[in-house]
Amino acid sequence: MTAVLGGCGLTGDSGEVTLRLVAADYGDTKANSSRNYWNELAKAYEAKHPDVHVDVTVYSWNDVDRKVREMVDAGQAPDMAQIGAYSDYAAKDLLYRADDVLSIPVQADFVSQLAAAGQVNGVQYGMPFAASTRVLFYNKTLFEKAGITPPKTWDELAEAAEALKAEGVKYPYALPLGPEEAPAETMQWMLSGGGNYTDAVGTYSIDSPQNVDTFTWLKDELVAKDLTGPVAPGKLNRADAFAAFANGDVGMLNGHPSLMKIASKKNVEYGMVPTPGVDGESKNTLGVTDWMTAFKENGHQEEIGDFLDFVYNDENVLDFSREYDLLPVTSSASEVMSTAPEDKHLKPFLNELLLSELYPVGKSSWASVSMDVKKRIGQAVDPGGSPSAVLGQLQTTAVRAESGE
Repeated sequence: MTAVLGGCGLTGDSGEVTLRLVAADYGDTKANSSRNYWNELAKAYEAKHPDVHVDVTVYSWNDVDRKVREMVDAGQAPDMAQIGAYSDYAAKDLLYRADDVLSIPVQADFVSQLAAAGQVNGVQYGMPFAASTRVLFYNKTLFEKAGITPPKTWDELAEAAEALKAEGVKYPYALPLGPEEAPAETMQWMLSGGGNYTDAVGTYSIDSPQNVDTFTWLKDELVAKDLTGPVAPGKLNRADAFAAFANGDVGMLNGHPSLMKIASKKNVEYGMVPTPGVDGESKNTLGVTDWMTAFKENGHQEEIGDFLDFVYNDENVLDFSREYDLLPVTSSASEVMSTAPEDKHLKPFLNELLLSELYPVGKSSWASVSMDVKKRIGQAVDPGGSPSAVLGQLQTTAVRAESGE
């Protein structure tokens, strides 16, 4: 009760505060679960701050956004949540501003592009936590066996997939449009076809001609020709696709830096090339940032801020980034990583980050649009599916959400 009763960190006679943090799991086994990282971090913080206890709950990416939403709806918001979207909570005035909780040097150290993506109407509420960009990974052994080279265009990708299928490869191209990370795979394909979720002025354009063409091509040239493997794209999650790649069952797929470690552990010889586009390498690449949010409900502004300053110190940012092969979100940690020999494998991703396109996370409607993409987008490439109809439904969802209906 003391944690709930206390406002602004004052919690009655005991003086003790419990901060509740909900975080997403970046691990792929129990041994490397993010739970271990946060438990160690909390222990280190509590050793220096005996009056503060940090209670951490970790959920898979399949569940974490929904769980936090349920907590908020039930009037039991955590003090902090490390999740996929923030702006809908900011729009309801449920979050502290970044400058309410972070010290000036910590807030100023965020990579500028990521800090800007954390703003609603010029005010930062979303604190970037981990970042990644995407490239096309391919299995060198399977490619050599099939006598093919990495594709630069969609047509070359389809030809390579045909050659891999002829060699008996289980997933010539893995297309994870399942609920775990469908918005990322969707956006990467949209970008490579010259589209996006929004147009140049930030208006939703999910059912644009470019996007319809992209998903029609996917449906007709990959899925209908049985080049995406035994699991329907709408049922295939990213983690399962990555695991299949590490098992040598996938010829190629879009991946972020974490896939390097997963594949290396299983001794898979892999290569990485820019995402293929309609008529050459894609001009745009996808950048993804996950967000730390600080909720006002329990009133622990001072304690939240002090803990987050600790979370974002260079040592902790680099520890997390290196554990999960992700990109740091602070300029100082990025500088360290760009020159450290142990991080040279991440250089291609670091170089892409400043040029990447991010989700339209500053829109308060994005969380519900993203959720609808997770639910529906797989249907666009189903044998009986209609890309234009599904993208049209998503556009309707987006327009309604944007107008607050």
